[in-house]
Amino acid sequence: MDINALLSTMTPEIYERMRQAVETGKWPDGKALTEEQRDNSLQLVLLYQSKVLKSAEHMTIGEDGNIVQKSRQQLKQEMGLDKPDPNTIARFKQDDI
Repeated sequence: MDINALLSTMTPEIYERMRQAVETGKWPDGKALTEEQRDNSLQLVLLYQSKVLKSAEHMTIGEDGNIVQKSRQQLKQEMGLDKPDPNTIARFKQDDI
């Protein structure tokens, strides 16, 4: 089966079930995944994340199939945490106290 055809048949619900199965090692009905099922499911989950979700998580697989890691600064910018709080007077590191 063609990868694009496979992805077009995957619904968000199927993706979510497969992701949970890979994370827990069990299908929703409680049956354990075989090693082959785990490997295949993991590949599909990563493929779906890269091609459909275009995931913005810290570490994921990019559309080109390469691992994408975001820096701490990039994550802060995406979450809006890079802007100083106008109500903050001073910031200290734990070691400074």
